Amino acid sequence: MKTETCGEDMTDEKREYWRWSEKTWQAPGSDWRKATAITVGVDVGSVSSQAVILADGKLLAFCSTRTGSSSPDSALRAFRGASEPLGLTLDDISYAVGTGYGRVNVPFAQRTITEIACHARGANYMAGPSVRTILDMGGQDCKVIRCDERGKVLNFIMNDKCAAGTGRGMEVIADVLAVPIEEIGPRSFDVDEEPPPVSNVCTVFAKSEATSLLRAGWSVNRVLAAYCAAMAQRVAGLIERLGVEREFFITGGIGKNVGVTRRIERLIGVEAVKLPPDSVLDPQIAGALGAALFAHSLYKKAQQAKEEVEESASRSSAADG
Repeated sequence: MKTETCGEDMTDEKREYWRWSEKTWQAPGSDWRKATAITVGVDVGSVSSQAVILADGKLLAFCSTRTGSSSPDSALRAFRGASEPLGLTLDDISYAVGTGYGRVNVPFAQRTITEIACHARGANYMAGPSVRTILDMGGQDCKVIRCDERGKVLNFIMNDKCAAGTGRGMEVIADVLAVPIEEIGPRSFDVDEEPPPVSNVCTVFAKSEATSLLRAGWSVNRVLAAYCAAMAQRVAGLIERLGVEREFFITGGIGKNVGVTRRIERLIGVEAVKLPPDSVLDPQIAGALGAALFAHSLYKKAQQAKEEVEESASRSSAADG
């Protein structure tokens, strides 16, 4: 197994506390050239972009990177981060599906599918067919999805009116408090007692409110706890509007923030399904994984249709002879 960054390393002087580690992974010892079909899913989100590559429906590689100013460039950068270590190029791809905020701008995709459908399909693969409720906590919105045993969407609800309660909101807090975003969750529990949630998680007022709390004598960890609690309350309210059915699974970058996820679990009274400690999967790639799975299914259908046409033509030719 190989896991490494696929973005630029930040020096201490330029450290971006809001940035999740950008990484790429390739399956060890896999020879993709023996595969019948190589399919790709690319999720271009408002904050991050992921590419997942499958070989005959099995996970071959993925890359998670920051979305830049250009959606097409972000899609290509994510794909190359996953494919180049394998010596794989766009010419080797059988079928590609784009999803996410910038899905219509994935230049090499034959099809686009909504992130709601892709996250449901990806969660079904990652956590198993028993999953019925999915919380996707993205960079700019939150979605609660109900699905069946195949990962097919039955119902959903979303809140995208503002960045509060989303990945972008937590990034603002990380930068304001100069705490790496990957440390926020654990540090939010390193307090003597749970503080009351902040009254406002609006990103516009995050800096001034955090500064006010620090001046009032709050520790950084206590401020983090208060923000995580407020974000959890906001998201739990969204979940309760749709209702939660077991099993419950969380996707998206905030799915890696235990400070928020554990508090959500307490509020709704349901524990989310966890990936095994040794799993290479990442909640952040669920959308791209679902897109890659859709690409695999669509490719198989296209091949089957092609074979049926060829067979029909062959029978017609034989009859004419």
